[in-house]
Amino acid sequence: MTHAPFAARLTRCPIPFDAARGADAAARLAALAPELRALLAGAAGCSPYLAGLMAHEAGWLEEALQGAPEPALAAVLAGLEAETPASLPTALRIAKRRVALLAGLADLGGVWPLEAVTGALTALADRAVDLSLKALVGEEIRRGKLPGAAPEDARTAGGMVVLAMGKMGAGELNYSSDIDLICLFDEERYAPDDYHEARAAFIRVTRKMASWIGDNTAEGYVFRTDLRLRPDASVTPVCIAMAAAEQYYEGQGRTWERAAYIKARACGGDIAAGERFLKRLVPFVWRKHLDFAAIQDAHDMRLKIRDHKGLHGPVVLEGHDMKLGVGGIREIEFFTQTRQLIAGGRDADLRGRSTVGSLAALAAKGWVPDGVAAELTTLYRAHREVEHRLQMAADAQTHALPVSAEGFDRLARMMGEADTAAMRAGLRGRLERVAALTEEFFAPGETSGEMPDLPDASRVLVEGWRAYPALRSARAAEIFRRVKPGILRGLLRAANPDEALRQFDGFLRGLPAGVQLFSLFDANPQLVELIVDICATAPGLARHLSRHSSVLDAVIGGDFFAPWPGTGPLRAALAGQLAALPDYERKLDAARRWAREWHFRIGVHHLRGLVDAAEAGRMYADLAGACVAAVWEPCCAEFTSKHGPLPGRGAVVLGMGSLGAERLNAASDLDLIVIYDDAGVEASEGKRPLPTRTYYARLTQALVTALSAPMAEGRLYEVDMRLRPSGKQGPVATALERFRSYQRSEAWTWEHLALTRARAIVGDAGLAAEVEALRREVLAAKAGGETVLADVADMRRRIFAAKAPDGVWEAKIGPGRLQDIELLAQSCALRAADPARRVEAQLRAGLRSGCLGKSEEAALQEAYRFLWRLQAGGRLLTDRPLDMDQIGEGARAFLLRETGMADLAALASRLDAATARVAAIVDGVLAGTG
Repeated sequence: MTHAPFAARLTRCPIPFDAARGADAAARLAALAPELRALLAGAAGCSPYLAGLMAHEAGWLEEALQGAPEPALAAVLAGLEAETPASLPTALRIAKRRVALLAGLADLGGVWPLEAVTGALTALADRAVDLSLKALVGEEIRRGKLPGAAPEDARTAGGMVVLAMGKMGAGELNYSSDIDLICLFDEERYAPDDYHEARAAFIRVTRKMASWIGDNTAEGYVFRTDLRLRPDASVTPVCIAMAAAEQYYEGQGRTWERAAYIKARACGGDIAAGERFLKRLVPFVWRKHLDFAAIQDAHDMRLKIRDHKGLHGPVVLEGHDMKLGVGGIREIEFFTQTRQLIAGGRDADLRGRSTVGSLAALAAKGWVPDGVAAELTTLYRAHREVEHRLQMAADAQTHALPVSAEGFDRLARMMGEADTAAMRAGLRGRLERVAALTEEFFAPGETSGEMPDLPDASRVLVEGWRAYPALRSARAAEIFRRVKPGILRGLLRAANPDEALRQFDGFLRGLPAGVQLFSLFDANPQLVELIVDICATAPGLARHLSRHSSVLDAVIGGDFFAPWPGTGPLRAALAGQLAALPDYERKLDAARRWAREWHFRIGVHHLRGLVDAAEAGRMYADLAGACVAAVWEPCCAEFTSKHGPLPGRGAVVLGMGSLGAERLNAASDLDLIVIYDDAGVEASEGKRPLPTRTYYARLTQALVTALSAPMAEGRLYEVDMRLRPSGKQGPVATALERFRSYQRSEAWTWEHLALTRARAIVGDAGLAAEVEALRREVLAAKAGGETVLADVADMRRRIFAAKAPDGVWEAKIGPGRLQDIELLAQSCALRAADPARRVEAQLRAGLRSGCLGKSEEAALQEAYRFLWRLQAGGRLLTDRPLDMDQIGEGARAFLLRETGMADLAALASRLDAATARVAAIVDGVLAGTG
């Protein structure tokens, strides 16, 4: 890439504060172009430090400024590679002078933006750490002090790595920054008996490296080093084993350390080992749930810093700390990092190291308004430029504004401002604007209004909350104190306040902990409204929430109320999440968390009338299909790693029953069967080969376990395999040829009825197409069976004898109810040899084939829609048989809305009429008189 020369890129120029010193510097480099001499005069006239560097490096500087700054920087860094251990410390100090001078002039002249300036300083720091580390480890190896290490191990520093933290990790070093480092070594490279000797060698290397880089010699220094960010720095050595560091973070790590690791980056030594360590730390840094409790932690950190530095109170420019003071740089960094901690566990795109880049990512994902992110970015860059000029003056690690009028005059001239008062006004305005944009986010809110008046019984109930597990910690109690008035006011507005309060009490009583959830409420008041809505309407959903409150994360994830994505994007999203996880158990837990959030989303959309019962039924089916498909892949991968690839052509998983018909409710289980084609292969080829039949039987059992076994994150679905050939007596996986012959010559009518709803969910595409062709072939062959109606009538009698309706509001089991309609619809599809799977389409097939009359088909369609609304609504509200006296007023109102009835009497009348009409139609059709 070709860069324009330095002089052609000048956009601004400092004004000499000390004109004589500036003129002297410009005269020393008289051969340069006038605009470059003006820059040198301004820089030297404002900064004694830069003037000294110009004098020291005049020959190098004259050549460097003739061309572009980028190749000049690259040449300085590249030149360090040839240095010997003896010459490297001095060479690093010369390089520091040159990089500091080049970056300072490029900054003052507007040649480089902020990111290029900080990037140049960071590149030098990286090179200094890496070269010093490898040279010193090489010395330890040559002296025989690193057990088992060979000379070539110096290239990876013998397994030692340096993590750049803070601004160095982010590539944001300021002009006179120290560098925050954590030094670790990979203990797995050493035998247990050699551990202590290796650790001692790495501790020596760390101390010498800090000296090589940080000591101030006759040639200056490179960077001041700070090693205090390591775990438990007061008692641990300066270099520790990775395993010990991991153990510390897992057991004792604090929020400020999580925030520090946002910017962590392996910068020297064994980079690959460092990256593996950082990957293992991801669960510590990035919590899987939205972490709003981090807001309070960040606020507490800010207050402690201000208390320690005495930085409270209004902005007074004299002596104000541009980094830690009110409206300073740290406010923007905390604002950004805290939001990253809140959401980065769920969205890896928010895990960037740089402040500016992370603000842009947060805005893109809706966590920060675009305008706020843009304004904070501009303010951040302006603050950093002021910080750099404060430090350039004397190469001091300071962030304090001047305390004298002369000092402000110097700062203004260095910024190219002739009017000091205008510069001060702009600076004050920027500090106050940062404070205004960030303070409200950090400062904990006051209580959400006054406590409402409660009846005596309710007051007693509320007072009992303090004994619940979720409120036992002082921190949880303090956060809940702020949100409780708003919660109570919402509950009192419910149709039945006492009932809503009791349901919320049950929700709160079931919570194992409260800090995270209450912080979520505190930061997102709209969630309080949703919780009140659920407690007032759907007690079953409220009980589910108390056990799985983390699903509320999804509500504020940005797209909770977006249109339904459909089965393709759903499957891709879950598959992508699982692919990023390294082990099988974590994949299954992640699938459970993901499914639970989407399941909750469907329920909320249904509850709030954003979708109707039919749409919700399709969504639940899409979700189940995505889960089966996504879990099948890691299930197969885990199995093949032990027993070899799937023998033959592989297998296909069929969804049967309601899953096949794409109509599930909130509490549905899954009917599945597995068909495989061995293609003549008798056994698998793997470390532990299995006969083909055993292979697919065990693989199917592994799939069922993956879907249904209770784990830390609960279970995905109950699975029913009884629709396979021969039911419970048959193998759990069926060979294609066996399936074909069974369906043609052995299957009962009820199995052919089940086949009308079979649908391939996942597996080999060619095999799935063949199974579908077979399904259609069987339906065509059995369509004219003389016993179909008699068999269906017999099945119907058996069903009714086995299970009576669960109460008067039963919508599924019993004459004239959903199961009756579904059975008749399947018989229509079978008799018509129609491939339709959904009930509505199967009924239409019955009309086209003459199995149903027009009025009968219309009555069945209408009754099916009505009964499905009642069934789906009831299963959303409660996991028990529907009892209108138990579910509460809000739930009853929801069901009336769903079914379009004015009151319970009208609903009961409609239910009686619909079931009577359906039962009569089914009786007539099965008797051959329909």
